[in-house]
Amino acid sequence: MEILGYIILTLCVFVTMEGVTWLTHKFIMHGAAGWYFHEDHHQPGYPHVFEKNDAFFVVFAVPSMLLFFFGTWNGLNWMFFVGLGILLYGIAYFTIHDVLIHRRFKWFEKTNNWYLRGLRKAHKIHHKHLGKEEGECFGMLYVPLKYFKEARLATVKK
Repeated sequence: MEILGYIILTLCVFVTMEGVTWLTHKFIMHGAAGWYFHEDHHQPGYPHVFEKNDAFFVVFAVPSMLLFFFGTWNGLNWMFFVGLGILLYGIAYFTIHDVLIHRRFKWFEKTNNWYLRGLRKAHKIHHKHLGKEEGECFGMLYVPLKYFKEARLATVKK
């Protein structure tokens, strides 16, 4: 496979990870299997630096690391680029979810970008439900268009 094919593979994995994240969030994190770890994430004012929910980082990091390892075992192969797509999505997830939305780090305090504001609004709607039932907005980079439209209108009015 040529480099262009590897770049396309990496981008496809990155995009696919949004679907994987949505499914994992809705059916595992908000399901019986993962709620134990995810519940503290829905509690307002959780006082700790780390949450049990952070364990899900490992769920996605381990396959990425294994793909990097086996993708370089006998020279560079397609597995490396699948692992790279997962890693890049993980970096985007950390930046958007932990830094921008939950402000665990104070890096983007004053953003006025309509896309980022739409993501924050959708995630706030997701967190208005403190239990695992009746959740909405399970995506991270793509959420229902109405939140982007609301954020864009609010940005234009300023």
